[in-house]
Amino acid sequence: MVVLSQPIVDGNLAHIKTCKMGAAVAADALAIPVVDLSQSGAKTLIVDACKELGFFKVINHRISMDFLTKLEAEAMKFFQLPPQEKAKSGPPNPFGYGSKVIGPNGDVGWVEYLLFSTNPDLASRNPNSAAPGISQTLREMVNEYVSAVREMTCEVLEMIADEMEMDTRHALSRLISDAKSDSCFRINHYPACPELQALSGRSLIGFGEHTDPQIISVLRSNNASGLQIRTADATWHSVPPDHTTFFFLVDDSLQVMTNGRLKSVKHRVLADSMKSRVSMIYFGGPPLTEKITPLRGVMEEGEESLYKEFTWCEYKKSAYKTRLGDNRLSFFEKSAAADQ
Repeated sequence: MVVLSQPIVDGNLAHIKTCKMGAAVAADALAIPVVDLSQSGAKTLIVDACKELGFFKVINHRISMDFLTKLEAEAMKFFQLPPQEKAKSGPPNPFGYGSKVIGPNGDVGWVEYLLFSTNPDLASRNPNSAAPGISQTLREMVNEYVSAVREMTCEVLEMIADEMEMDTRHALSRLISDAKSDSCFRINHYPACPELQALSGRSLIGFGEHTDPQIISVLRSNNASGLQIRTADATWHSVPPDHTTFFFLVDDSLQVMTNGRLKSVKHRVLADSMKSRVSMIYFGGPPLTEKITPLRGVMEEGEESLYKEFTWCEYKKSAYKTRLGDNRLSFFEKSAAADQ
């Protein structure tokens, strides 16, 4: 990523980073592993993709396209409200409406979003979850969406557990099906940005490079480009948009639970000058008290953990104290601790 040395003139963009589409970005789109959930060999394809790329897309997911289109339209009704109306549902703390500011540590992007808790008990304890600008219709559709995606995610996690011969096929899925699961759901809106035409070959950062701290993330977007993932050789690759499928991303906690066998994937979103992007992300998180440590069924005899043991609550607090692009897991690596 190459950051402009001078701020963009437009006041709305002055603090948002840009990147240059050059040698650090692959010219051709990356071939994304495609998994058909109805096929018998799906679990092998999933684990291979998680080891090699930390990323794959799912087809034949049995979630209605008509419903997805309606949910997207309902979300856009909110994002098209006047700024003062949307502001009534924010600022996020952590749930609710946010614009441009991403987290508490100075990260910004060309994005506005709605963040929902998927745990009714946790949401009820947070006064910001009321978010008066969010319609009851949108809330109900979000709940229906989360229920369907959670079910699909559990299916995928059970395939991973089977293929990796974990102690039980529910070793991972139980963590997000648990009534105390700390999962959340986010709708991101990246408005079209005509000012990009004045940036001379540079792209505006919608959401900066990062990995997700949870177990697994499931992303669905409209048919707009912008998503990029970074491969092991530090090259950024554009992900061709496909509004009919779901993209799965390995998160930090799953990397730890497999002792580094599955790799969390660094990703980012770039803004577009002509077309807005809407993405919906389900973050599958464990209960706050869950210990995040390599699973015994995965470890070979005599193998040592690469990471210090921690709870999800501890890692979540640590992760959200960092900047987006930081290597959040580095603070929990045993080798790093030994070097101190």
